[in-house]
Amino acid sequence: MSDPLFFGCLAGVTVGGLLHLDGADGRHAARVRRIRVGEQVLVADGEGAAVRGVTQVVGADFIDVLVAECLTEPGGAHWWTAVQALAKGGRDEQAVEAMTELGVDEVVAWQASRSVVEWRGSEKQSKGLAKWQSTVREAAKQSRRFRVPKVGCATSTTDVCKHIRAAAQAFVLHESAVEFLDAQVLVPSGEVLFIVGPEGGIAPDELAAFEEAGAKPVLVADHVLRTSTAGVVALAQLQAMARSM
Repeated sequence: MSDPLFFGCLAGVTVGGLLHLDGADGRHAARVRRIRVGEQVLVADGEGAAVRGVTQVVGADFIDVLVAECLTEPGGAHWWTAVQALAKGGRDEQAVEAMTELGVDEVVAWQASRSVVEWRGSEKQSKGLAKWQSTVREAAKQSRRFRVPKVGCATSTTDVCKHIRAAAQAFVLHESAVEFLDAQVLVPSGEVLFIVGPEGGIAPDELAAFEEAGAKPVLVADHVLRTSTAGVVALAQLQAMARSM
């Protein structure tokens, strides 16, 4: 079994030094995971750096780790951004969780016109974003990722179009497309963005705006996929395309 991963501050930490992990992750390590003295753990900063070490002290809400090794998770040539429409039944969170485990770099919550779930108002949006941020953090732990994906929000079609124009390449997953994603020529580097619609699909005016902004409609399967799975399939295909370059 791989070493459990927690997130904490690594400032000033060196091999042979003692890392004090407290806060939410320190409590989780001590109380929930019940880490024991002598157990090896990983502690990452969420931005690509991590240490591996052996637990020396376990308190009520902290652990102290003797650092044995400093590690880094190098960034790839591509930055994978998923624009995920809000969806009912927690399907959007399922998608975000799975894409995080797979290696997405950024997720953008999109308030599509056909989304049943709404984040209208600053309070709802703040709560929704906080929930997604917690989801990506926990999924990164589970998959032993040293980087926690960024989480953003697009409250309109215009916001999504801004993201499209800023990316090196953009795709919109849509059943009306005539070409498959894995048949496209991937850019050699840069941000690659893909858009996943809600349960009711992407509205015609939204699709037209995305195409005008530079996103290409593509298929990722022979049949229509749920919003909770379409982005996962797209990301897996994009990563396979990048590895074959």
